[in-house]
Amino acid sequence: MATASLPNSHTEPDGSAVIRVLSYNVRSLRDDTEALARVIRACAPDLVLVQEAPRFFRWRKKLARLAAACDLVILTGGGTAAGPAVLCDLRATVERTEDVLLPLTPGLHRRGLATAVVRFGGARLGVTSFHLSLQQEERYEQGGMLLDRVAGMGVEHAVAGGDLNDRPDGRTFRRLADAFQDCRATAPWGGEFTSGSADPHQRIDAIFATKGIEVLGCGVPQDLPGVTGADLAGATDHLPVLAVLRVPAA
Repeated sequence: MATASLPNSHTEPDGSAVIRVLSYNVRSLRDDTEALARVIRACAPDLVLVQEAPRFFRWRKKLARLAAACDLVILTGGGTAAGPAVLCDLRATVERTEDVLLPLTPGLHRRGLATAVVRFGGARLGVTSFHLSLQQEERYEQGGMLLDRVAGMGVEHAVAGGDLNDRPDGRTFRRLADAFQDCRATAPWGGEFTSGSADPHQRIDAIFATKGIEVLGCGVPQDLPGVTGADLAGATDHLPVLAVLRVPAA
């Protein structure tokens, strides 16, 4: 499938919704934020699952500035979720949000989940942005907590995206891929590797969807019109993952 051939967001006559979901580790906005905004806008996402959003001094203002530059709004997360956040466009109707802090292991970074339930047309969707631990055992436990959180959202359809700090052959990645669809493996599109942005050599970022969602394409939007190699390399140290999904009506 050519990179430019993914469908645009729209609502089907039966009430199902085709949506664009972008997962992106933005490294606390320490790099070229104008390039970052250009990449996000070119992907035309309905939802952006952010990792490493600003967490400290004036973090809300910094995240709001990024959202505005991308013609989006903050849905949930940021400092209150220890880094993960969700941005959305005005097509989304928000039902509820919740930021979750995961148990803190002494000496390691605090981790959290940014979660929401939203509607697009007649489709109802649970959404989670996550960033898992660098430490193998903690990462595996956090993967289980993510599964439990999604299962407890009270929705039939859900999407979760983020930085796993694990490759597809790793225990935690496999744990999530066994429970959900790994969108890239289900419908490959665009590029594969997500880290690092200047010399990508591994896939440690992914978007997962529950089994009832149709994955129309997923991958790194490296050849998408409006996305340049210079912007991808300069925006942050990860490459984004874009998935286009058809979510059935509730």
